[in-house]
Amino acid sequence: MSASGGTKAIVAALGANLAIAVSKFVAFAFSGSSSMLAEGVHSLADSGNQALLLVGGKKAQREATPQHPFGYGRERYIYAFLVSIVLFTVGGMFAIYEGYEKILHPHEIEHWYWPVGVLVFAIIAEGFSFRTAINESNELRGALSWSQFIRRAKAPELPVVLLEDFGALIGLVLALGGVGLALLTGDGVWDGIGTVCIGVLLVLIALVLAAETKSLLLGEAAGTEEVRKIEAAIVDGDTVTRVIHMRTLHLGPEELLVAAKIAVQHDDTATEVAKAIDAAEARIREAVPIARVIYLEPDIYSEAQAAKGPNPAATPGGPTPGASGH
Repeated sequence: MSASGGTKAIVAALGANLAIAVSKFVAFAFSGSSSMLAEGVHSLADSGNQALLLVGGKKAQREATPQHPFGYGRERYIYAFLVSIVLFTVGGMFAIYEGYEKILHPHEIEHWYWPVGVLVFAIIAEGFSFRTAINESNELRGALSWSQFIRRAKAPELPVVLLEDFGALIGLVLALGGVGLALLTGDGVWDGIGTVCIGVLLVLIALVLAAETKSLLLGEAAGTEEVRKIEAAIVDGDTVTRVIHMRTLHLGPEELLVAAKIAVQHDDTATEVAKAIDAAEARIREAVPIARVIYLEPDIYSEAQAAKGPNPAATPGGPTPGASGH
């Protein structure tokens, strides 16, 4: 799966959310609707989140340094994790608090046409942003379901934008329902209930984002398909006869570390082994271009050692679990 950063989707979401935030705050000023205030803060938080994603993408492009020899690719994961924190606190918790206050102290919505008009406009704008994110994601997800794509994507930006836009659309429907019920019944409590529902939704989305980005921050292996390609590229059937151990790690969405112990012929010279390793590295980079940091260690495969168990420390010449996939 390509690790595209989805810049087009981020920019589309940023523009839509800025316009929507302004319109929602105007609607709140004229109507006093707490749903409008919560939604305005939500859109403002989303705008800040998209700005964070753009900053993270820019910082991740910095060159490696002696202090950070593997580069700054994980900056994108860090900023995506910050997005989940902002969404939880500024978006979700604020909305829950505001809705709770409105339930305790309800008041009638004034100038109903402001919130209703803004919500309709916001649904259209968010729908445009969501469609852009879907189109970009469809180019990458292949046969994966949406839930699988969000869980397995190594680039955090598109899953973040997808979940934000999806949550925004549901939140707008909840806000419209809260405002509508408040207008029909004349009871402002419904506006508060709608606001609390928006807050709970944002908190749930933030928790999902936090869990996914935490996994990326801890370090995820390459996907099964990439691992298969790497293993096939390493073995040439002549000097390199098999992969004994292999570990992969994403240093960033578009940079993969590959470390493997490979079996070579016992009577090969050092020169032959060195040439075989260079050739294997070239084949790996051709098969999986994001494999940019590669360490291959030659060894002699031992059936006796392999039979002792899968622990690479105890059996230097034996395989490890997951050597053929992650």
